[in-house]
Amino acid sequence: MGAAISSDMIGDHLERLRERRPLVHNITNFVVMNWTANVLLALGASPAMVHAPEEVEEFTAISAALVVNIGTLDHSWVASMSLAARKAVATGIPWVLDPVGAGATALRTRTTLDLLALAPNVLRGNAGEIMAVAGAAGHMPKGVDATVASAHAVDSARNLGRASSAVIAVTGAVDYVIGADRGIALAGGSPMSQLVTGTGCAATACVGAFLGIERDALLATVSALAVLKAAAAMAAPLAQGPGSFQTALLDALHRVSPDDLARHVAIEAV
Repeated sequence: MGAAISSDMIGDHLERLRERRPLVHNITNFVVMNWTANVLLALGASPAMVHAPEEVEEFTAISAALVVNIGTLDHSWVASMSLAARKAVATGIPWVLDPVGAGATALRTRTTLDLLALAPNVLRGNAGEIMAVAGAAGHMPKGVDATVASAHAVDSARNLGRASSAVIAVTGAVDYVIGADRGIALAGGSPMSQLVTGTGCAATACVGAFLGIERDALLATVSALAVLKAAAAMAAPLAQGPGSFQTALLDALHRVSPDDLARHVAIEAV
């Protein structure tokens, strides 16, 4: 099952990230581009938003990790995502897929399944998205409530993980990270995260950043989500509402420490 994951271990990963400043190639959505870039900068990574089909393969090849987020789809972006994912796999560059809104439309579901077939290292979504993908892939009944709690998606995550060999991350009030032979639950954060658009997208981008310095996909994912939860818990008491929370979250990501991780995040095997 592997050694227990501690706040000190995650702190070591964070220190390495801040030292190396991995270049994270994001093919993400219009709504969160600026926010995602600022989250990655505050964390200590180097973001790039490169979408044109003519250059995504070249840029993927020089990146430490690739993030693919299907939030605002069109045919050109789908082509770019596929080209970049294929290049990442061919060159051994880790990549993470965010199936935003999977299950809501045929285009989103089909695109998610096509990209999942290209072997992402991590699939990160909320409970509704993960359960919808599992249903579309034939691993559970369809018709999932998008507001379902993250714990209800753990079985779906295990099924998807076995079928795809990806680490599956289900984020919510409690985050679940499911690997081939172990599962981790992370409690903490702040309910205010739900009031700011793009916090899930930010979580996926953070996973990409940690994949750039830690090739064990489960450890990288747990580290990313723990750091984001700690930062959210640190930001909430300083915020007067969603606007100031967003600013405080960026500041907290910039200064989060191993002590903060130990204080604000509970990590358990599941």
